[in-house]
Amino acid sequence: MKDQLFEARADTQHQTEEDGTYDQYQKLGGVINEKDCIIALERAEKTTVFSEPLIGQAENIAKYAGIALDNSSGVDPKVKLYAVLRAYAKPEDAKNHHSKMSDQRLFAEAVRMLGDIDSLNKMIAAYPNIDF
Repeated sequence: MKDQLFEARADTQHQTEEDGTYDQYQKLGGVINEKDCIIALERAEKTTVFSEPLIGQAENIAKYAGIALDNSSGVDPKVKLYAVLRAYAKPEDAKNHHSKMSDQRLFAEAVRMLGDIDSLNKMIAAYPNIDF
């Protein structure tokens, strides 16, 4: 996936799972399973209070990558989703889990889940040594 940039299409805006969010996420190279993806998206929409250190970490990652955040309606959706994913505990029976991902990789997974191709491309460019 390294050095691969993605081309934006008109139908890649944030969608509900019924509209193919997970399929689009996988087409963008997503690696988190469907169940965890849907749970994370739902939690990010419903949660109103987020960990300040996680918000700060996501904001720093976005700033370094040149990603503009929209906090006009509260916390940016990319930041919310990153915070939910980072706080999500690894199930005992899981061999591989996104909790083992670096912060930058996990933020990239969040923008992938949201179908934000521009931000994903900025992450790939800003963090070339991470296998996205």
